[in-house]
Formats: sequence, C-alpha cells, structure tokens
Amino acid sequence: MAILAGWLALGCGAALALAQGEQPTAAEKRSAMTLVLPPSPKALLPEAFDGWEQMEPSKVVTDPAQADPTNGAALKEYGFSAGLTANYKREGQTLSMRALSFDDVSGAYGAYTYYRQNGWPKEEIGTGAASNHNRVIFWKGTTVVDASYSQIGPMTAGELRAIAKQLPEPIGNRAMAPPILASLPQARLEGQATHYAIGPAGYAGGGGVLPAVLVGFDKGAEAVTASYGLQSGEATLTIIDYPTPQMAEAQEAAIRAYLKAGSQAQPAWPKPLTDSDQASLEVRRSGPLVAVVSGDAIPEESHRLLESVHYEASLTAIPQQVESEIAKTGRLLLGITALSVIGAGAAILLGGFLGGGRALYRMATGKPISSVFDEEFIHLDLRDDREERIGAINGPNPKN
Repeated sequence: MAILAGWLALGCGAALALAQGEQPTAAEKRSAMTLVLPPSPKALLPEAFDGWEQMEPSKVVTDPAQADPTNGAALKEYGFSAGLTANYKREGQTLSMRALSFDDVSGAYGAYTYYRQNGWPKEEIGTGAASNHNRVIFWKGTTVVDASYSQIGPMTAGELRAIAKQLPEPIGNRAMAPPILASLPQARLEGQATHYAIGPAGYAGGGGVLPAVLVGFDKGAEAVTASYGLQSGEATLTIIDYPTPQMAEAQEAAIRAYLKAGSQAQPAWPKPLTDSDQASLEVRRSGPLVAVVSGDAIPEESHRLLESVHYEASLTAIPQQVESEIAKTGRLLLGITALSVIGAGAAILLGGFLGGGRALYRMATGKPISSVFDEEFIHLDLRDDREERIGAINGPNPKN
C-alpha cells in the first residue's frame, strides 16, 4: 500500500507541476499582443456633413500611384495602406477631399510634412494642420486629409475639425511618433518648416539639403530637416538617425568629405548647399545621430546650433522569462519529491492506523494481538502430522 500510494503521489505531483509550468505567467499575459485591424477606408470620410453632399460615390484606392500619381513613390516610402477620395457640393460650391491612411503615426506625420510647404500658415485642426489659399492639409493618428475648396469660408476650419474628431485613433506601437523628433533643439525652431523622411523620394521632395544617396536610406536611416530663425540669419539643421553608431560614424566621414570637396564633389552640390554660407557648413556625430548645419547664419551661431544636438542613450530592459528552464525543472523535481514524501508518509500512517487499531480492538476484546493462534484461522497442522508419522515409523511394524 505504501508503494502504491507513493507511485500515485509521484504521478499526481508530476502532472500538477507540468500543468503549473505550462500556464502563462503574469508577465507573459501582459506582453501578449492584441491584433488590431486597420479601419475601413470608408470610415475616413463621411458621405455628408454640414450641408456638403457627395456628388458621386467615394472611391477607395490601395495603390499609392492611384492616390497621388505625382507623389506615389513618397507615399509608398511612408507606408501608405489605403485611401479614399470624395467630391462634395453645397450651394454651388465644390470640395474635393482625399484621406490617406498609413501603417503608423510616423508615416502619417512624414506624409503631412511632405505635402506641407514651408511658410504655410498654421491651422488648429487635428494634430497638425496648414493651409495655402483654398487648400487645407491636416493629419491625425495614421490619417492625412487633403481638402481643396472652391471657396474658403469662415466655417471651414470648424467643418474640418468635426471630420478630424471622427478619425480613428491608433494604439500600441502604431501610435508612436518618430523618436528622432526629440533630438531637435526647440529654441528658435520654426515648427511649420520641419520635414521628416524615411526614403529618398520623401527626403528630396521635403527640401533635403544633402543628396539622397549620401544620406544612406538603404541602411535604414531616418532624416528630419528643420529650419531655425537665428539672429544672424536662417539656418537649416539636418539630423540623420542610423541603426548603429558604427554606421553613423562611417556616414559622417563620407558627408564630411563631400562637404569639403566643394565644387569638385560628386554628385554636384544641391541648391540648398550652394546657397549656403560655406563657412557655416559643419557636420557632427552624436551616437547614432549625424547632424549637418547649413544656411546663412554666421559660423558661431551655426556651430552653437549644431552643438545643441545631443543623443541621450536610454537603456531599456528587455523582458525576460520570469523563470528559466532550469528553475522550472528544479521546481518540478521539488514538487515531485515533496508529494512523494507526503504520499509515503500518509501510506505509513494509514497502515499504522489500520493495523494498530485492529490490534487495540483485539486486545480490548480479550483476544491475542495476533490472529495466528485463532481457532478460525485456517492452518494445515503440518507439525502434528509429522510427529504422528515419526511415531508410526519408529513403532513396530504391524506385519512384523
């Protein structure tokens, strides 16, 4: 019984320990990803709002070349996923709108800065907005809306704010803004002249200072170009973020050699470089960031602006398993051992209780503790039979 109980306890302990080891921990539950499908393009623009009614059914596009034939390459770089175009009319006025949806906030912000040109007045619509005569561009979440009115009215901004409120909000990693924006110095920054690019088409179309081939987008680089109104003149700061400091070091050397070559550089300097004060051109690296300053500011102010770019390394702990495989195995063996000892002890106690209880009961009823000598106990009496046979053998033979 003790052996049987021990084996049962061993099996139960192993099954229990394995079941506990297979259950997800609290950290694993927190790290579980939730799949969120992107909203339908039909939900980006309403069929009617504030008296505006669609002249024909809206059109859904999934090809960036169809959404914008001229700038399709840049939209593809920013992660264009789908779009919706619609034409409205109201009391003789017309409105043409297109809503462009991107994979994440970074792509939407980059596309917005690509379309918004320097000097466009700022508008308070969505997360960011700008206007140019009868054209208004704004973005919110992962969506960029481009609206072209036949005539701008006093309620135009309010109408677009109502549309912006209905746009979907991203969650998780899709809602993260480009980290490179945090490296821009904020003093004297012209917010309406910042352009973010993750590819050569977006960089060139957003007023990039350097040749796109020199930036190294094929290496996974991201670039932001910003304008600063310094006291001595306008300055343009270009920050390029590379995956590793080693890659940034190599590109810094290439950019420095390119700027030093001047008119002999290949490819030839773009117009933003030729229009800059060559004494103010400077390049500097900070960690994985490479910063280039250009423009008309005096060298002292340009150098001060460049020195304000600093990469702050932030250490992020990578989530690890709460228990290693060795710890799980040890916990399993410890559980098996404990349950085996408990089962064996229980079997011994049970045997002692049953056997001791029976012995006490026989003692209380006046019987011997052991039942070997009980009359009802079946036995063969081999000893008595042997003695009788020995006597018969030793006695006289009946036949003499």
